[in-house]
Amino acid sequence: MTSMDIHEILEHLPHRYPILLVDRVLEVVPGERIKALKNVSVNEPFFPGHYPHHPVMPGVLMIEALAQAAAILSFKTLGGKPDEKSVYYFVGIDGARFKRPVTPGDQLILDVSIILHKRGIWKFAAKATVEGQMAAEAELMCTVRTIE
Repeated sequence: MTSMDIHEILEHLPHRYPILLVDRVLEVVPGERIKALKNVSVNEPFFPGHYPHHPVMPGVLMIEALAQAAAILSFKTLGGKPDEKSVYYFVGIDGARFKRPVTPGDQLILDVSIILHKRGIWKFAAKATVEGQMAAEAELMCTVRTIE
């Protein structure tokens, strides 16, 4: 079980600002699970439009943050890192539920576990919490592809 700072995260994800949504990995057990966090700041580029008088993190971005944590878990499990030709794609999102608004100042804890890895497709159980309260959950299916 290891943790990762932002420098190591950048080595394991092809995402960059403004769509990089994982700030720290608290623990990762390759082949099993990852626990990461996203510090939600009022300076996020989506808050001025979602919503100006009551900022709320969009649900799709919570799912994206979970998928990024899943991508790190995938690469750590495989013992590799993405290169400039690697792209991590969604294949499916099942059972997505949003239980609590996420607002500036929250720490979104991202818990992702591997359900299945078969023929290049990964299936994960994913949940995002704030202060122990469920904010979002879903089953995610993802794959890594090499682009030309």
